Amino acid sequence: MRRYIDFYITSMKMAVIEQWQYPVANYFYMIGMIAEPVIYMVVWSAVATQQGGEVGGYTPGAFAAYYIVWTLVRSMNVVFTPYGWEWRIRQGQLSMSLMRPIHPLHNDVAFFAGWKVVVITLWIPLALALSLFFKPDLHPTLLDGIVFFFAIWFAYLIRTMTLSLLGMVTFWTTRVSALFELYFAAELVLSGRLVPLSLMPEWVQRLAWFFPFRWAFGYPIEALIGNMPVRDLLIGLGMQVAWIIFGAAAVSLVWKVAIRRFSAVGG
Repeated sequence: MRRYIDFYITSMKMAVIEQWQYPVANYFYMIGMIAEPVIYMVVWSAVATQQGGEVGGYTPGAFAAYYIVWTLVRSMNVVFTPYGWEWRIRQGQLSMSLMRPIHPLHNDVAFFAGWKVVVITLWIPLALALSLFFKPDLHPTLLDGIVFFFAIWFAYLIRTMTLSLLGMVTFWTTRVSALFELYFAAELVLSGRLVPLSLMPEWVQRLAWFFPFRWAFGYPIEALIGNMPVRDLLIGLGMQVAWIIFGAAAVSLVWKVAIRRFSAVGG
């Protein structure tokens, strides 16, 4: 356990140092990330105004709060892309990783976690600028803030596990683009990324409970802005932990099978 702790601390420090060397590039990345939610925010705020001031309980200020928090949650959701697994295999990067005395996934988790520290730091002034312009209606309690802190990091782990599983499909076939696009389309609808889930049809809301998308995206946002009862906050954290455990177990199982196949074909 001690070696894992040392590994994570060292890797995260290296990631922070590396990413701070490119503040301009990271800021342009963050600004590019803001374009999508700003479009959603403007459209839904206009709809709310035309509908007498609100849509499904969301006022223009509530939409502003949702999509400003959205920008941070979306940034926390960025992990190693499943498309990168084919590159790792083809370029021999995976073979090099297997020579290290630690699972390659730990390196991904640690590196991107370090990057998140930089992302959060850079997000704060951008969020303040958006808040001055769009006037969000955001009044979280201390408990909401604490839950949100854990929720965004749990969301990061959930998405790391799910996209790692998806990426491992490339051990069996390289024709995976259609599968990846199907996954991301489902995520867009069932996560709360496109629109708050409470504005979706009831059957979509029920369906979203049984997939990881909501717990990696919509729930952290709702935890901070939604005035959720304590019971719902705790249920949400519990669902996140359950998905992390399930994802870690699934990754471990699939990894063992995938590596045997990789070694058998001369990886």
